Amino acid sequence: MKVVQASRPNGPFEVASREVPDPGPGEIRVRVEACGVCHSDAVTRSGAYPGLTLPRVPGHEIAGRVDAVGANVTAWRAGDRVGVGWHGGHCFVCTACRKGDFINCVKAQITGVTLDGGYAEYAVVRYEAAARIPDGLEAAEAAPLLCAGITTYNSLRNSGARPGDTVAVQGVGGLGHLAIQYSARMGFRTVALSRGVDKRALALELGAHEYVDTQEVDAAEGLRRLGGADLVLATAPNSAAIASTVNGLKARGKLLIVAASFEPLQLSALSLLSGKTIAGWPSGSAIDSEETMAFSALGHVRPHVERFPLEQAEEAFGRVMANRVRFRAVLVP
Repeated sequence: MKVVQASRPNGPFEVASREVPDPGPGEIRVRVEACGVCHSDAVTRSGAYPGLTLPRVPGHEIAGRVDAVGANVTAWRAGDRVGVGWHGGHCFVCTACRKGDFINCVKAQITGVTLDGGYAEYAVVRYEAAARIPDGLEAAEAAPLLCAGITTYNSLRNSGARPGDTVAVQGVGGLGHLAIQYSARMGFRTVALSRGVDKRALALELGAHEYVDTQEVDAAEGLRRLGGADLVLATAPNSAAIASTVNGLKARGKLLIVAASFEPLQLSALSLLSGKTIAGWPSGSAIDSEETMAFSALGHVRPHVERFPLEQAEEAFGRVMANRVRFRAVLVP
């Protein structure tokens, strides 16, 4: 089979040929129909993540069909449509697993990081990492939902916000353009926050009820003019932009961060004394992916994608890292 792999730390992705792997006990083999390209694939490219060994096939947004099943697998059959996200499997026995908190398993596997991912024609994955893809979604549409989709959908539905509340989505990008759709379809009064007028029309088309151009007005001031936000979902990895929204929250409002920004978040503690809270949210496990895709099919939520052949993975990754994809890049073997 053809694969794209990271062979040396921070080197370019390389196209290589490998034998098609057989699934072991508790595993399934997936014939990959599409795999999304994510900023987080830089973790694999760097070679520095704990537990990562090179060469490694990246890709944690896999959509395809079960091609073969290993011993002791009863949940899946050949021909089933499945997706596999960041969460690549869990141990079932640690404290987190015993509480059903599989995403925080202490021995969790990471697709495309601690085990080979979907930049390939076939991928072998743990059976418990697979999520069923509904018929209403094409593979290239389903793939980004296994990362950007689950992250935004799962965070919103667990945020504590109720229908009618004002939810502000900070950023109209790979995560944000999905978050706006989910927020509107969940019944929230949805406000899109972004810099410049060029994304206003798109944000409103996606379902936003209001748009705040942070080039014209500070994010907090823009939100206050609209009565304040019950929830801000931070989807763009810019710590200064995220921090600028806090004073636009209502008393007891929440800032929920899903964007992976490495810079410190600088805030005044005084701004939190009205009961405001700041929290983060991971993606989720396979059942969360499955419910994300089911809701997306039902609510007509779709990612905006650009398709690339597998051989152009290096180009696709470069465009993602340069923020030149609108809004998710997908490899199609």
